Amino acid sequence: MSQILTFLGKGGVGKTTTAIALARGYANQGKRVLLVGQEADGGLNIHGKILTCEPQEIAPNLSAVQLQATTLLEAYWEKMKAMETKFLRTPFFQEVYGQELGILPGMDQALALSWLRERDSENKYDLIIYDGSGDLLTLRMLGMPEILGWYLRRFRQVLTNSAMGQALSPFVEPMLRSIMQVSGDISQQTGQMTDILNLGQQAVNNPERVAAYLVTTNEARAIAAAKYLWGSAQQVGLTIGGVLAQGEIAKSEFAPLPIVSLAENIQELILPDYASANLAPLPVQIDVSAKQVKLYLPTFDKKQVKLIQSGPEVTIEAGDQRRNLFLPAQLVGRPATGAKFVDSYLIISF
Repeated sequence: MSQILTFLGKGGVGKTTTAIALARGYANQGKRVLLVGQEADGGLNIHGKILTCEPQEIAPNLSAVQLQATTLLEAYWEKMKAMETKFLRTPFFQEVYGQELGILPGMDQALALSWLRERDSENKYDLIIYDGSGDLLTLRMLGMPEILGWYLRRFRQVLTNSAMGQALSPFVEPMLRSIMQVSGDISQQTGQMTDILNLGQQAVNNPERVAAYLVTTNEARAIAAAKYLWGSAQQVGLTIGGVLAQGEIAKSEFAPLPIVSLAENIQELILPDYASANLAPLPVQIDVSAKQVKLYLPTFDKKQVKLIQSGPEVTIEAGDQRRNLFLPAQLVGRPATGAKFVDSYLIISF
């Protein structure tokens, strides 16, 4: 398994430059590094190499790749059609092309997440550095395991039994199967997808597996954007390990996160200890004995947060993000009795 790092911040603050510098720095330390780009403009340019969807070595210990949604989806879709031939009762899907599905909203991020999952499982790299859009789209990508898991748990059966669900199911289910590359009968597929999604969510929620760093300048709008993304990242369970800053920024702006200053012309960059992201405040802490759930939501206040409790789950809406939190068995069935903010933590009592 690999450590996966990504970066969040306003456009133009230097996220791609930072990603390249980190990749070079850790590769020169002897770590096996994969640098993954997914910008619409093909933003990665290293040593004049033209990057494709296949990783290529560009320096000792350093490989790079530029993801393209249409290429990835066509490859996945062709694999899916080959696996599913014996299960299909109609040739409908043989007439659907990967490029046609690539226009669907969120497909780029879903494909990137699946691709990262595959590279992680290969155990070929110590560190995977993902250079995406670095905004809410990246957070939605990392939140997909939870969102799709929620769909499978709560809505799949309801939609299957409804007219709308029957109309959408021929499109939604095959796309999920192709992206996650599962096959077999319906019960096996659901089990495989659930397992994959659970593992994905566990990885995103584990700072020793996946972490993000904020990148910002000392300009007010860049700082405000970084703060908003910091708070939003907690909603997908993503730990923010620190801040990489161009220019002088007061420590109080992002306390308690550490701030690392970026040189103006960085060629190589090493974080003080990227694995120490697990020292950053965890997005969720559950204290069964105190009957409390603590959510770290910096930059938000109580007026911006909405709670919905349904069975064993609590849904927390904050900003542009929604999180579905499974309660432990000891708290299932207990209604929330109160919620308050203390030192950037939303504390829910049961």
